Amino acid sequence: MFDTIVLPTDGSDHAEVAAETGIELATAHDAAVHVVSVADTGLLGGLRLPGEAASAEDAMRGRAQESVDAVVEAAEAASLEPTGAVLDGPPAEAILEYARDVDADLIVMGTRGRGGVHRMAMGSVTDHVVRFGDVPVFVANSESSVE
Repeated sequence: MFDTIVLPTDGSDHAEVAAETGIELATAHDAAVHVVSVADTGLLGGLRLPGEAASAEDAMRGRAQESVDAVVEAAEAASLEPTGAVLDGPPAEAILEYARDVDADLIVMGTRGRGGVHRMAMGSVTDHVVRFGDVPVFVANSESSVE
């Protein structure tokens, strides 16, 4: 049923729970797995930071790569052969574009389970992907699974 599954991650506990679900689905369907994280540098990309990172963009890309690497490692432990990528741009748009590019059958994402006014005030990458994408989205609500 699923040939290609995209697993977006931001390194959060909620994304980790979703990745576990996505890995289980990929294993059950013998699907290709694409693990992505978005370095949304926006206006901060050129900001210089003290310490080891040369810029905010470098720091964000490093964090995104660490997030991808962790999920890729988990997928490999499940005998999958995942592809990992760090994307640029606004997260929801970057995820949707990547899913279209790889002809994904499914996107598996996490959510904190917030809704209503709180979601409207904060915005939600998952909500945007669900509402504006043309790829089915499995939303793993980890509110009760993650402390």
